[in-house]
Amino acid sequence: MPHEPSAPAPQPHEPPPNRLPPGFRWGVSTSAYQIEGATTEDGRGRSIWDTFTERPGAVRDGHTAENACDHYHRWREDVALLAGLGVDAYRFSVAWPRVQPGGRGPANAAGLDFYDRLTDALLAAGVRPFPTLYHWDLPQELEDAGGWLTRDTARRFADYAALVADRLGDRVRDWITLNEPFVHMAFGYALGVHAPGRALLLDALPVAHHQLLGHGLASASLRERGGRVHLANNCTPVTPASDAPADRKAADAYDTLHNRLFNDPLMNGSYPDLSAYGAGDDLRGALRDGDLDLIGGTPLDGLGVNYYNPTRVRAAPAGAGLPFEDVPIDGVPHTAFGWPVVPGGLRDLLLGLRERYGDRLPPLTVTENGCSYDDGPGADDTDRIGYLDGHIGAVADAVARGVDVRGYFTWTLLDNFEWAEGYHQRFGLVHVDHETRTRTPRASYAWYRDLIAAHRAGARPDPARA
Repeated sequence: MPHEPSAPAPQPHEPPPNRLPPGFRWGVSTSAYQIEGATTEDGRGRSIWDTFTERPGAVRDGHTAENACDHYHRWREDVALLAGLGVDAYRFSVAWPRVQPGGRGPANAAGLDFYDRLTDALLAAGVRPFPTLYHWDLPQELEDAGGWLTRDTARRFADYAALVADRLGDRVRDWITLNEPFVHMAFGYALGVHAPGRALLLDALPVAHHQLLGHGLASASLRERGGRVHLANNCTPVTPASDAPADRKAADAYDTLHNRLFNDPLMNGSYPDLSAYGAGDDLRGALRDGDLDLIGGTPLDGLGVNYYNPTRVRAAPAGAGLPFEDVPIDGVPHTAFGWPVVPGGLRDLLLGLRERYGDRLPPLTVTENGCSYDDGPGADDTDRIGYLDGHIGAVADAVARGVDVRGYFTWTLLDNFEWAEGYHQRFGLVHVDHETRTRTPRASYAWYRDLIAAHRAGARPDPARA
């Protein structure tokens, strides 16, 4: 959401003296395709990412997730890491093609068995399962039939959600339907740099609506089975490169596409004005009567906020195709991914969501926040610790200003398959040797463990212990 530029917090940023509230949830997040491996085992079908990784040049150095972190076989070891960390909850994703190999029809029993065992192990370790039903691994057969460009995929998603809830719903209370529908639409269907690799530009807008429609249809199934429903959006505060009216207009346009397109229907029951893109609010003909009631008719039980960095834009030259272009954010540290480190952006984002949606905004959870650095298992991990400390401080600041934030999940537990970057970006609290799959906790793992313990004990940890 457009706002005046926030001064970056110092690194590391010490949170304000107030503590986060009792019952605040601490967790970590992962996704199935990025860690599980075993892509051809126990009846799992092909996903769009299996196909995409076979495309020459699609993934850096030709890396694939065929083995990934081998979580499918080493899940007991990973649950032990979670237990040692002391988190309250673990946000993982369920692989749709592991449950329904072709995206329709009866469940693959072996696939559900895996998540059944994982759920029981998490609960035995005192960790609440917090599953995400869709983290971008659409069954390839559904993509062949049109993917998220078609309404039928939304209906298939609701059927799949019901199958998973029928098996796990007696133990799982909270469900996240979709992860980052904006990124999936933009990178997968508009720009083609993620699976399924389509480059449709603005003709990808129906993907936004059909993902949200799938969320609405699945929400009904989940609530019928006693579940609480969340959706995790990637959000970014947006600043104009200057005070020029054209740059401010470009910032508004980008905010509409990245943030409001996926939040307004959930909170306001309508789509924002898309005239900056030459499109009406019917999403290129995808919207039908009754759809918005399905999407936003029942309030969310919680909104997940994934935040990595703010965005700065300026007006694009005439004929560029989009009304904005990115501008680098200088004068702040950057991660190995090249992303600017601005903890204050998370505070501004949380405050901005409350200002925009008011009483319609459900309780928030930071469902992803993390950083990639090129460090081995023996590195001091100072940058990662500083990043986490600064952003957790920003959450505490937002809570102190009255924003209802219920939890914080860092991305991620393990160094994983980082989509088009393959294994070149390391976000994990735990270092993974991608040849042997050996796990080695980093200093940030111990720091996060100690922070969680100190929070529960009513005191902040000594930063010197990092």
